[in-house]
Amino acid sequence: MNTEKLDADIATLKSQQKRWATLPMGRRIQYLRSVLNGTAAVAKRQVTAAMVAKGITPGTPLEAEDYLGGPVVQLRTIRLMLESLESIERTGRPAVSEEAIRELNDGRLAVEVFPRTAIDKLTFAGFRAEIWMEEEVNRLNLFDHMAEFYREGGGGDGAVALVLGAGNVASIGPLDAVHKLFVEGQVCLLKMNPVNAYLGPYIEEAFNELVRDGFVRVVYGGGDVGAYLCEHPDVDEIHITGSDKTHDVIVFGPGPEGAERKAQNTPKNTKRITSELGNVTPVIVVPGHWTDEELRFQAENVATQIANNASFNCNAAKVLVMQADWPQKRAFLDMLRAVLATVPARQAYYPGAEERYTRFAEAHPTHEAIGERREGCIPWTLVPDVSAAQTDDICFRSESFCSIFVQTNLEGDTPRQFLANAVDFCNETLWGTLAASIIVHPKTEAQLGPALEQAIADLRYGSVVINHWPGLCYGLGATAWGAYPGHTADDIQSGVGAVHNALLFDKPQKSVIYGPFTVFPKPPWFSTHRRAHEVAKRMVGMEHRPSLKRLPGIAFNALRG
Repeated sequence: MNTEKLDADIATLKSQQKRWATLPMGRRIQYLRSVLNGTAAVAKRQVTAAMVAKGITPGTPLEAEDYLGGPVVQLRTIRLMLESLESIERTGRPAVSEEAIRELNDGRLAVEVFPRTAIDKLTFAGFRAEIWMEEEVNRLNLFDHMAEFYREGGGGDGAVALVLGAGNVASIGPLDAVHKLFVEGQVCLLKMNPVNAYLGPYIEEAFNELVRDGFVRVVYGGGDVGAYLCEHPDVDEIHITGSDKTHDVIVFGPGPEGAERKAQNTPKNTKRITSELGNVTPVIVVPGHWTDEELRFQAENVATQIANNASFNCNAAKVLVMQADWPQKRAFLDMLRAVLATVPARQAYYPGAEERYTRFAEAHPTHEAIGERREGCIPWTLVPDVSAAQTDDICFRSESFCSIFVQTNLEGDTPRQFLANAVDFCNETLWGTLAASIIVHPKTEAQLGPALEQAIADLRYGSVVINHWPGLCYGLGATAWGAYPGHTADDIQSGVGAVHNALLFDKPQKSVIYGPFTVFPKPPWFSTHRRAHEVAKRMVGMEHRPSLKRLPGIAFNALRG
């Protein structure tokens, strides 16, 4: 570990923190636009490097994962944040219309953040998204709870933020850095995760102007480097995307002494720490009568939530919550098995995956491997009929972060009763509060009436997505991404704080996306989309510089999926 180099990088940032905090908005916008253009410039090379690292064959549909989870979402979020900064420069606040604001049944406020343009409506037909605010936010004070750093005029002495980057998804680290820089007004030291350290040079290139002028540094190394930086006296704040166990070591220290400090809630590290720490993600399947085509679509939908990025996602589907007596339960699970059988097993590139898989599989001898296990590759694996009464089951209390998922059954004579039971189960049994999905047929939704909104309100998750993958809340950019508010250092769950959130709401409680029960053409993020890579490549240009002229190429390949 080269501490002299690390100290020098921090010293550079320290010398520039006040300058960054007091930078005029026009100059700040120029810097963010340079990151937007830089991200587009490195996109193809970055994705090529990721495919090599993950064992993906170029020119195949799997290529889409690293486009969509890398430069596409990065460009989209930065572009939307640019629009907000430009609105602040013109009017003093991000642009939110009165028509976008509604009051929920309990009096709290919801703001529609998507769709915002004609292109949004054409590319995501039938989707809409809201951010639900915390209780103290109302119509009269909404704009007093937006863009705090800019509302207070920026300025101050600034701060040095350490971002501990995630190793699984390419856009996480750079977007966390963008948040610290352009939402909180802090200079940023981004430490790459060793798993995807190969992305570091592309990030440095994309952030070139910020690096050149001393506002950003990118560093590399293992846990020893991370520990050194977390304890460094000139690092003021920390943001981590990773595991709750890593968070606890940072806050309380390692070993028995750290465990004792956690038990007493006496942190060793008292810096402000924000975090996103994973989830045992539930998919609540509300019973209804589905056609064969609808069963197939939703089986592909859930299979995607399991298989995307080899299941190394904090929002990967981990628990299917189903009504015990749903007549179509067997048909749906059989269809899901059949779909997963067509999705090739993936290289287990994330460290510890095979050991975690073995531990979870051995805890459940009834597990069903869909495909063969071989060296460096683990199959999609279902554990059916795990009793919901086993509240301490490893699959309910720990995130496997690999290709194993479980299915459990709950009682409920009606869809409404089942949904209420499912909400209680998710809130009280499953670990984490990051994201959840509810799958509900439109006819069943009509029967539920206000009970569906009540279920969304009652779910203690930072994102709730109807009929689709909660990963959409990560990818839309306008939605906030983070745990349900209220966690403490000694019970951190999925973390503290929210990122993305391009409209800069200060007190988001949860993001909610409503999507159609079926979609045509097939969404490009589906693991079964045959032309996903061609759609994803074209989405880079669309998110960089949106234009209706780009739609025909996207639509042509989407329709062939």
